[in-house]
Amino acid sequence: MTAETSQTLDRGLRVLKLLAETDHGLTVTELSQRLGVNRTVVYRLLATLEQHMLVRRDLGGRARVGLGVLRLGRQVHPLVREAALPALRSLAEDIGATAHLTLVDGSEALAVAVVEPTWTDYHVAYRAGFRHALERGAAGKAILAARRKPAEGPGYTLTHGELEAGACGAAAPLLGVTGLEGSVGVVMLADAVPERVGPRVVHAAREVAEALR
Repeated sequence: MTAETSQTLDRGLRVLKLLAETDHGLTVTELSQRLGVNRTVVYRLLATLEQHMLVRRDLGGRARVGLGVLRLGRQVHPLVREAALPALRSLAEDIGATAHLTLVDGSEALAVAVVEPTWTDYHVAYRAGFRHALERGAAGKAILAARRKPAEGPGYTLTHGELEAGACGAAAPLLGVTGLEGSVGVVMLADAVPERVGPRVVHAAREVAEALR
C-alpha cells in the first residue's frame, strides 16, 4: 500500500474478488483468514458492501456476490462494444455477413455489438440485445467449448439452423480476457459456412481480445 491508496477500499475490493472466485460463498472466518485481518474488520466490510448491494449473505451466514455487481457490469458493455467494433467491422466487410460480439449473461448468450456488411444485397438481421441459451447457436457453443478447454480442435464452432431457419453461424471464443466470457462470430444465410470463415472468425476473436486486454 502507498500513501495515495486506501487500505479499506483495497480490502473491500479483495473481498469482492474472493467472493467472485467461489460458487459457494465464504464465511466471515474464511474471509478473515484469506485477507489476514480480524473478523471485526470483515464484518464492517461486508456490512458496507451489503448496503450497496454488492454482497449478500444467506441464512447460513455465507457471503456471496450481490446483484449490485450486475448493475455495474452492464455499464461495461458500451466500453467493450467500442473496443470490439473495428475488428467486427473488418470481419463483416471481409466475409459479407453480420458479425457480432457475444458475452455471457447468466445462463444466456447476449449480443452486445453487431455490425452488418455494407455491400451485400441481403444479410441476416441480428441486433444487439438479442439473447439465446448458451447451448444453442455458434456464439454460445463456442463459449462452452472454451470452458471445456479441448486439447485439440479448430478453435471455432459451426452451426446451422439452430437460431433461425436457413441461417448458419461460425464463432470463436474470446481467450485471455480477464473477467469476460464471450465469443466473436458471424451469421449468414447459407446452406453451409464457407471453409475460410472459421479461421477468419478466430483471427477476429484474437483482435477483439487484444483490444480488450
